[in-house]
Amino acid sequence: MRIIGITGGIGSGKSTIAKVFISMGFPVYNSDTRAKELINSNIDVIDSIKQEFGDDIYSSEGLDRKKMASIVFSDSDKLQKLNSIVHPAVGLDFDKWANSQNTSFVLKEAAILFETGIYKSLDKTILVTCPKEERINRVMKRDSATKEAIEARMNSQWSEEKKKELADYIIDNSGEEMVIPQVISLINRLSN
Repeated sequence: MRIIGITGGIGSGKSTIAKVFISMGFPVYNSDTRAKELINSNIDVIDSIKQEFGDDIYSSEGLDRKKMASIVFSDSDKLQKLNSIVHPAVGLDFDKWANSQNTSFVLKEAAILFETGIYKSLDKTILVTCPKEERINRVMKRDSATKEAIEARMNSQWSEEKKKELADYIIDNSGEEMVIPQVISLINRLSN
């Protein structure tokens, strides 16, 4: 079975593209969603996060995501530390999931596929692209976040140009091209 990475900057629409693949019968593992679940359910992850960021980073509802975001998106060392705790747990979870699938390829959706180096272990990568201003507008509507907060998150990720250099395939999600024909074309190429 081949493992295909799918990524894109915040607001690019990578999750929407992933849903198109799912609707066409290809399983997608959402690394970001699973990371959020593991942060609140995996005892080893919880203990490591508390040790690094303090017990008060968790409340009775789980990880205080706003507090964590305010820490890691303004301190690259803290972001790297958080990633070093969460990413190995997600990797193990993905391997278990992938081994249970029965298809010619699966997709691993992750926001920071290139930044973490995970792309090196994949068979191919897909980058979902969209202009920065459109991405900001989408996230402002989706998350009710400020432009400044979104730009801070964007600045913690690699630029689209840098990601394009590493991507095997690119899906344009700007609205200039229809998405479904792009996905069908990719499925045909990846299935051979």
